[in-house]
Amino acid sequence: TMVTKSRRRLISTTVRYALLSIWGVVAFFPIYWMVSTSFKPDIQWFAWPPVYFPDPPTLTNYMNVWLGAEQYDQTQYAISSQTPLVSLWNTTVIAFSSTFLAVAFGSVLAYGVSRYRILSEARMFQLLMLRMIPPIVVVAPLSLYYSALGLLDTRIGVIMVYFLTTLPYAVWMTKSFIDEVPREVEQAAEILGASRWRTVFEIVLPLIRSGLVATFLFILILTWSEYLLALIITKTQVSTLPIELSKYQGSTEGRVYGRQAALAVGITIPLMIVGLIIRKHLARGFSFGMVRR
Repeated sequence: TMVTKSRRRLISTTVRYALLSIWGVVAFFPIYWMVSTSFKPDIQWFAWPPVYFPDPPTLTNYMNVWLGAEQYDQTQYAISSQTPLVSLWNTTVIAFSSTFLAVAFGSVLAYGVSRYRILSEARMFQLLMLRMIPPIVVVAPLSLYYSALGLLDTRIGVIMVYFLTTLPYAVWMTKSFIDEVPREVEQAAEILGASRWRTVFEIVLPLIRSGLVATFLFILILTWSEYLLALIITKTQVSTLPIELSKYQGSTEGRVYGRQAALAVGITIPLMIVGLIIRKHLARGFSFGMVRR
């Protein structure tokens, strides 16, 4: 019987790891293909059978995209002499600013919901439903409204719309973390003379900092990769990386897969760096509240 149980456990473990390995290959192969294509010469972009390893690997795609195509390449694939470094700066400022505002305001609002019930369960659901509205429904009136206010094609305008569209996520996620903080901790601080705001900022928020970091990264990914709203409310003065990436996809000179992959790698790396820096907080943040007292 023990031998049979051990054999079943071994078979079960083997099947589980085999399925996970297959799923891992399926999930990570597109990422590998993107990185591989970014190092391929242009003749290997359309090669058949496919070239899985660049031979020889080249940095031409990165130099053309990030340092200026006309400076390094005069081929038919050189579609722009401008570098996306300005778009990278715009995306960084817009994404981090709007995410910070959403988490800051969302955490304060979530505290009010958690401790004072300023929003009922129905209102909280309605707040989340605001995020479920398809962006294409509001972009037309939003662009007219922004045009009247002079916010069209400005960083402030994009930051405001990103802040408003991600605030429901910040409130919902942060509230779940605040609910796990014992009220006795706050009562003890108040007995010692701490004001309500001091209790919030020096007791409650530090206790849920891992949850705040997880919320921050989740919203940062949304704002970093957002395309439709940025496409409508920006023109020429402000351009984000997803818009820059779409220019290569719609090039009249052909599908410039190598250049597009090099730009996509550059878009992905900053998020990976941020994730690695805060990985300890992420691991605790995403599991916060799963173990009940």
